[in-house]
Formats: sequence, structure tokens, C-alpha cells
Amino acid sequence: MKSTRVMQAALRTSRLLAVASCLSLAQISPAAAEEFRIGIVSFLSGQAADSFGVPAMNGAKVLIEAFNQGKAPAPYNKPGFGGITIVPVFVDENGGATKQVQELRNLYDRENVDAVVGYVSSGDCLAVAPVAEEMKKLLVLYDCGTPRIFEEASYQYVFRTASHGAMDNVAAARYLKARNTKVETINLINQDYAWGHDSIKDFTLSMAVLYPNAKVQADQRPKFGAGQYGTEISQLMTQPADVTHSSMWGGDLQAMILQASPRGMFKKSQMVLTAADHVLIPLGDKMPEGVVLGARGAYGMLAPKSALNDWWWNLYQSRWNVYPVQAPYRMAQGLMGLKLAVEKAMAANRGKKPTTEQIAAALTGLEWESPGGRIKMALGGGHQAIQPTAIGITKWDAEKRMMVMKDIQRFDAECVNPPPNIKAEDWIKAGFPGAKCK
Repeated sequence: MKSTRVMQAALRTSRLLAVASCLSLAQISPAAAEEFRIGIVSFLSGQAADSFGVPAMNGAKVLIEAFNQGKAPAPYNKPGFGGITIVPVFVDENGGATKQVQELRNLYDRENVDAVVGYVSSGDCLAVAPVAEEMKKLLVLYDCGTPRIFEEASYQYVFRTASHGAMDNVAAARYLKARNTKVETINLINQDYAWGHDSIKDFTLSMAVLYPNAKVQADQRPKFGAGQYGTEISQLMTQPADVTHSSMWGGDLQAMILQASPRGMFKKSQMVLTAADHVLIPLGDKMPEGVVLGARGAYGMLAPKSALNDWWWNLYQSRWNVYPVQAPYRMAQGLMGLKLAVEKAMAANRGKKPTTEQIAAALTGLEWESPGGRIKMALGGGHQAIQPTAIGITKWDAEKRMMVMKDIQRFDAECVNPPPNIKAEDWIKAGFPGAKCK
């Protein structure tokens, strides 16, 4: 009996010591045992996966690993989000808007994510944004170009950490004008959905300001994912224009280039591809030279020289054996902004994991440095970013055996993005009032 009582006393003491140890650890690092779960959504299958969705996911993977290990440069050097471990939950964006709305609800309700970072398709963004707002859940749109997201609605819980597509087309038009490119006629080939429609509008309106006598000829609008563009190419070549504009992307863009280039379309017209840097790697020497090309930001070979960009480039390339292009850059700047917002909210919350409302308040109007330049949440009541961008011309480098960019021109954010409280379309029509260009 005495032996039993001794053993029971020893067990009670052991339990007390274990509880005390746990309490001590909690006092030392209250966030260490917590998680910050993020739904990461991008194309993992379909025509947009190889050149866009998978690189974006790969960017998220290496950056989140660096964050969790505390190996990112300042101000991103705190492990995780202020000591809270980041747990990603990856979701395929393929399948259409209706499917993505259900996937979004599943992420919040079943996966219990604290935030969702995602979406490439403008149609998907337009569908999921009001749902996240209705659910009062944090949604960070890392890409999708349509200006309509914050021009047609206001949000508390929804953010976009990259510029919308007006920037791409204003910059392309300004680039042509700065190089004294002759433009009397314009042809267009863009995908027949929100992104393509907005791009056509923004480019033609910008050209109307800078080239008021230029006339639009052919306006081809193939379906998203069509794959075959023989009819459209024939129409464009029947009446070649001085400039042919396209905002096509992903597999559609690759297919169009591979079908149009052998027929000589790129030699008969100055091609302007506003969102095309991501196809330089897969196309290689099949990418035509002399194409005016944008990356939807100062990304990839168009990125500015900086210590942060060098770190990001090396991190991505060493892991995946290829340099990062626009999709991983945009993913990175979204995650960097979210990290700083969470940590800002934690500081105000005495080091505790912040609420959704506290994070949203911290992200509103936030500014931060990214590998592609400074991001400013300046539009949409502080929920829509503006950023600098760059445009260049493709040139084959025989020594490097790769397509590179030459004649790069950089544009400040305030030069190619509208100021607050005016829609992009109205700003362009009015002749870019308030634009600050060097």
C-alpha cells in the first residue's frame, strides 16, 4: 500500500511538472503552437497551368518555406507570421467560376483557413469577391486584371495586392509613343471574356489619347481556351496594321504565337503583348524577336535591380531551376503584404494572433517593398494596389541561348495607374489627369 501511495504521488508530481512546463512554454512563445492557415488558389491543371498557375504555386511554396524558417530578408525575417507557423492549403483554380465559389466556401468552412490568396481569372475574381465579403472572410486577390473588382463595389475583407490591367495597356501605349513608333492602324486579338474586353478598352482608349488619328481595323475575340487561331490570324493578315495588340496569356498565347509566327504575322505588324513574359521560357527560340512585351509589372527580366529582387530570383531559381516570371512575382508580393499586415495587427494586439478585422484594417492602405518594386494600396479605399511597371522588346541572345529583353523603359506607379476616386476608363478618356511621369 505504501508503495502504491508513493507511485500515485510521483505521478501527480509528474503531471504538475508537465502542466507547469507547458505553461512556461506558452508564456515564452504564445504564437509558437498556433497556425495561420492560407488557402492558395491558382491553376494546377488546364491550359493556364504550365506557364502560369504552377509557377505561381511554386513561388508560394518556396516563399512560405523561407518565411517559416525565418530565412527571408528584413522586414520579412520574422519566422512565419510573427512567430505563427504558416500552413498552406493548395487548391486548383481550374473548373470555372461556379466551382471556385464552392471551393472558396470549402476553404473557409472545412479547411478553416484564416485567409485565401489566389485567383488568376478575372471571371473567377468577380465571382468569389462578393462571397468572401458576405462570409466576412479575408480574401487577397494576387492577380486577375479586371478593374471592375473595386470600381463597381467596395469591400472590407477583399484586397488585390497587384495593379489591375489598365496599367499594362497605358504603359504599352506610352512605350510606343516614347519610341516614336508610327501608328496609323491598329489590329486586336484578345480573349473573349472580362480580361480581354477590359484590355481592348484600356488599350484603344490610351491609343486614342496618344495617337488620336490611329484607326482600329480588325478586332478578333477568340474564346478562352480555343487553342486554334487560324481564322483569326487570317483576318489579321488580310489587312495588316502598324500595331497588333494582344493581352492573351497562358496556353492560348503560346498557341497563337506558334501558329502566327510561321505565317509571318509578326513581321508584318509590330506586335504588342501586354502580359507575355511567362511564355518566354517555354517558347524559347520559337518566340519572335522585336515584340513589344510587358509582364503586368516589373517582373522577371523586367524587374528592377535590388537586394530583395536578387534574393527572390536566387531563391526561386535554385529550387525550380528556372527564373521567376510574373505569376510567382505577383504571388510573392501578395504574401509579403499579407505577412506585414498580420504582423502589424499582432503588434497592435499585444503579440496575439489578430482577428480577420484587425488584419483587414492593417492591410488597408499599406505600402511595402516587393521584388518588383514598391506596392501601394492606394485605390479602392485602400484595398487595390498600384505599382511600377516596365515594358521592353524581345531579343534572342545567342550566347545565353535564351530570349532576353532590351530597350526596357520603366514607369512609375503614378504614371500608369489612375489616381484615387476615378475609374480607369474615365481617367484614360480624360487624358490621364494627375499622371506623374518622369
